[in-house]
This record gives sequence, C-alpha cells and structure tokens, in this order.
Amino acid sequence: MTNTPAPMKLSAMFGTYPNTAALKNRDVRSALVEFEFADVKVANTAFKAVVREQKFDLSELAIVTYLQARVYGKPYVLLPATILGRSQHHTIFYNAERGRLGPRDLTGRRVGVRAYTQTTGAWVRGILAEDYGVDLDRVRWITFEDPHLAEYRDPPKVERAPAGKVLAQMLLDGEIDAAILGDVTPDPWLKPLIPDAEAAARRWAERHGGVPINHMAVMREGIVKSRPDVVREVFRLLRESKDRGPGKDPDAIRFGVEANRRSLEIIIDYAQRQQLIPRRFAVDELFDDTTRVLGK
Repeated sequence: MTNTPAPMKLSAMFGTYPNTAALKNRDVRSALVEFEFADVKVANTAFKAVVREQKFDLSELAIVTYLQARVYGKPYVLLPATILGRSQHHTIFYNAERGRLGPRDLTGRRVGVRAYTQTTGAWVRGILAEDYGVDLDRVRWITFEDPHLAEYRDPPKVERAPAGKVLAQMLLDGEIDAAILGDVTPDPWLKPLIPDAEAAARRWAERHGGVPINHMAVMREGIVKSRPDVVREVFRLLRESKDRGPGKDPDAIRFGVEANRRSLEIIIDYAQRQQLIPRRFAVDELFDDTTRVLGK
C-alpha cells in the first residue's frame, strides 16, 4: 500500500479580495499544499514583516517593495500573478475649499503621501510626470511612514511630516496642497487632482495595455528552488481562485509574464527615475526558470 505524502504547509499572507476569497476560504484545494493564512486585515501592514523578517513562505507584496527587495537581496522570487491591480488617477486629491488646483499647478507645492516608496505614490508620480509634464524634483514630497525596506533611505527632496500629523487632515487644514490618499476620500471638499480621473485612467489603460499593478505574489526562494512542483501548484490555485471571483475588473488581475510585462516595464522605469531603485531591471530578471514559464 502506497502512503500519500502529507501536503507541504506554507505560511501565507494575502488580503481578502474577490480573486483571493476562494483560496482563503479553502474553496480551492490541493493534495500537494496547505496554507496557514496570517490573520491580517490590510495586507500592506504586513509588508515590513515580509521583507525585514522573511516571515511568510508565500505572500502578496507591493511591486515597488518587491523591486527594492531585489536590490537588497531579500530571499523571495516573484510569481507572475497579480493579486491587486487598479487605476491610479483618482487617488490624488486637493482641497477644493481652498481654490482649484490641477496637476500642472504642483510646482513648488507640498504633496503628501503615506511613504515615498508606496507603490500607489510611485504610479501617481510617474503618471503626473509622463502625462502632465510635472517636474517631480520641483514638488515637495511630505511623508508619514518609513519605507518597508530598512536599508532604503528617502531622497533628500523628501520631507517627513511632524510627529502626530495625519495625511488627510493636513490637506483639510491647508498644511499641504495635495495628497495621495487612495480610494477613500474622508471629506466632500476633497476632489481628484486629475480632471475627469476615471476617463483619464481608461485612456491610460488603453495606451499601456491594462491598469497598473499594485501587488503581486512572491514565494520564498528556497522553496522555489527545491519544490518547483509546489510553485506550479500555488500558481494554479491562485489562478483558479481568481477565476471563481474576478471582481469588477478581471483584466486588472493578470497571470503570466507576458500579460504583466508592459505594466512591469513601466513601474520599473518609474521607480528608477524616482530614485527608488538604482537601476532598471529587465522584467525577466524578476523571475527564475520555474516562475518565468508559469502561465504559458
């Protein structure tokens, strides 16, 4: 009688989204792997634990954080599986109570962002520079949190907000001129800085082959090297989970290197131009022989 080997247990950290719900609820299963999911409500609060402590075998990770993790030799390999993707044009706001403001008015202004290394911030700055002619070096960037990577130091042009200050409240109080806030606006006076942001985002996606990547899956390098069968199974499960609950924009959750290549090329370029990474990676550098062929 042949004994079936026990499944490999992986510590895992994912937010709960339409595309991960089936995986986290164990509606998709495998005889090869089991997951021990961390109890994390907001995934980005655990990103420091990923890159500073290597806490999880499998995780979602913001793409700029991953690029920096590559720079500093953190032992994770990228899987070509997008976990979170979205348009970015609607995430930067100004306070309409204090007068109109547009992207081209940002020269010399103070713009708040949770952290300079935040992936949403990197996308927004890149879009402002590329599509609206904003000189990023002539904007004063005000931050509130440390980078996920302890080794990284913000450029000299980046300022830290005084202790105890809150990003959205500083915008309401007129202490900053604009702020990258994400999806939620805490006050009706706060308006998107980019005019007709939804239409602008659609045009951007049409030109660039899809909406920007925010988070992708990463796996511990030792497991990728020793158990390519587990890597392939994890990828299969992530994709099956996505197919069961694609959400409102299934094209945002792309699988395979080629499906993600253009978005990765753009964020690598933005990250290098913004001094987040010292050089431009080739997309294929981000994967190894096992992960590069996933989805083909």
